[in-house]
Amino acid sequence: MPASEQAQSTMTTSPSTLCKALDDLIADVTSAADVQMAAWDGMIERKSFTQSARNLACYLAIRRLDLRKLQRPLIALGVSSLGRLEGRVLPTLVAVRAALGALARSGTEPTKDKAEAADPSFFDGEARLAANALELFGIPSRPDGVSLLVTCPSEAADAAEFMAMMVEKRVEAIRINCAHDDQKAWRRMIDHLRVAETASSRRVRVFMDLAGPKIRTGAIDRRNKHKRAHIGHTIALTAVGELSKIHDTPHNRFGLECTLSQALTGSKVGNRIFIDDGRLEARIDRVEPWGLVAEVVVSPEKGLHLRSEKGLNFPDGQFQVVALTDKDRKDLAFVSTHADAIEYSFVQSAGDVVLLQEALAKLRPIDWMTQSLVLKIETARAVHNLPEIIVQAAGRQPTAVMIARGDLAVEIGFSRTAEIQEEILWLGEAADIPVIWATQVLDELITTGESSRGEMTDAAMAARAECVMLNKGHFLGEGIDQLRTLLSRMVDHQHKKTPQLRALKSWGAPIPPSAPQL
Repeated sequence: MPASEQAQSTMTTSPSTLCKALDDLIADVTSAADVQMAAWDGMIERKSFTQSARNLACYLAIRRLDLRKLQRPLIALGVSSLGRLEGRVLPTLVAVRAALGALARSGTEPTKDKAEAADPSFFDGEARLAANALELFGIPSRPDGVSLLVTCPSEAADAAEFMAMMVEKRVEAIRINCAHDDQKAWRRMIDHLRVAETASSRRVRVFMDLAGPKIRTGAIDRRNKHKRAHIGHTIALTAVGELSKIHDTPHNRFGLECTLSQALTGSKVGNRIFIDDGRLEARIDRVEPWGLVAEVVVSPEKGLHLRSEKGLNFPDGQFQVVALTDKDRKDLAFVSTHADAIEYSFVQSAGDVVLLQEALAKLRPIDWMTQSLVLKIETARAVHNLPEIIVQAAGRQPTAVMIARGDLAVEIGFSRTAEIQEEILWLGEAADIPVIWATQVLDELITTGESSRGEMTDAAMAARAECVMLNKGHFLGEGIDQLRTLLSRMVDHQHKKTPQLRALKSWGAPIPPSAPQL
C-alpha cells in the first residue's frame, strides 16, 4: 500500500497529520509519474506536449488511489478537496500542502510554503488547453468559448445555401463524413464553404471523418413480407452476398447482411447484437456455417423497420479489426490535403494511431505533424487504452478527443455512458487536450423542431467541453441558435468541474407584478 493510502487509513483533521499525508501523496504521485513517463519515452516528439504528458502521468497516478478519506478533512479545514486538479495535479498538491503548513504553524510569518502556494504557473494547464483548442478550432465566435462542429448532409454538395448558413451562424467547423458520398461531392462541399467565407472575415475549419471499420447492415431479405422487427422475431445474419445461403425456415423473419464477416465468425451463442445505434437488441440463438441466427429481445414499441447502411454492434464478440481500412487509405490522399483535422474512427490503441501517422508521413513527409487529429472514442477498448492513445497522437500532432456517444453507449451500455463521458472529459483536461461532445446533441429539436427537457439538460452539460458537435436535420438552424443561447448562459455558471459563483438573478430584486411568471 502506498504511504499516502496508509496515512489516510487513520486520517484526522489535524493540519500536521494532513501535512504528512500530503507529503506522502506528493512523493507517491511523483514517483509513479516518473515511471509512466519512462514508459512513454519515444512517443513524445512535440516539446509543447511534454508538460501536458507529465501532468497526465501525475493524474493517472493520483486517480489510481482512493482519496475520499483525505478529502473530507481537507474540506473541514476550508482548503481544496483536490476535486478539481485535472489540469494542475502537482501544483494543486503543493498549494494544499502550503496551506496546511500555514494552518499548522497558526499565524507565523510568511514562509516558503506560502510563496509556493502563489506559484504563477498554477494555471499554466488552462493556458495550454486554451492554446490547443485555438489550434484545432480557431478563434471562438462567441464569448462562451465553446466551438461548434456541424455535420454536413449529402445535399451540401449541391446546395450552396447550407454552407452560407454555416458562415452566417458563425460555426467554427464543419464535418464531412467520408462514410458517405465521394471525393467529388466532398470537394464541392468545401468549394461552397470557401465561397461563403468570402463575405466573412472568419475561416471555418474543415473536419473530415474517416469511415473506419464501421459495421453496417447490407441488403435485407424481408421474409413473409414482415416490415418491422419486434420482440420474439428472429434475424438471420450473413456476410455480404450470402443471403441466399440462409436456410428457409418459418422462424427466420428477416435475413440481413453484415458488412464485416469477422463479426459473424467472432461471435457465439448468447452474445448480444445491436442494430441501428442500439434501437434493437438481439441475442444469438444459433451459429450456422453461413452466419448467425438471433432473437430480438428489445425493440421500439412499434418495432424497428430494418434498413441498409445502419450500424451493427457486437459488444461481446471476440474479434479485432484494423482501424485504418483500405477505403480510409484511399480517402486519406484527399483528406490529408483538404482537411484541417482528420477524425479517426474506431481508434482503439496507440498502434492504431501509429498506422495513421505512418500513412500521413508518406503523404505529407514535410509537414504531416501539423495536421490536426481527432480521436473518436467509440469502444470499451479505446476507453481502456485512452492515455496511451492520447500520448501517441498528441506527442506528434495537434490532437482532440471526441466522445462518440452513439457507438460508445451501445458498446459499454447506456447505464455506464454518463460515467465514462465524465472520465473522458477529466482525462482530456489532464492532458490539456480539447474534448468534443458529440452524438445526438439536441437531436430531437434538430430533426422534429421540438425539444425535450432531457436533451436540453444534456446539451447544457456539453458546456464543459471545448467543442460540441451537431448532426444534420431539417431544423439545424434553430438547433444552432438554441445551443448558442444555452451555452452562453451555462458558461457563467460552470467551467469544467468548477462552479462559477456568478451573482444569481433569480432571487434578486422583487419581480414586478407585470413581469412574465417564470
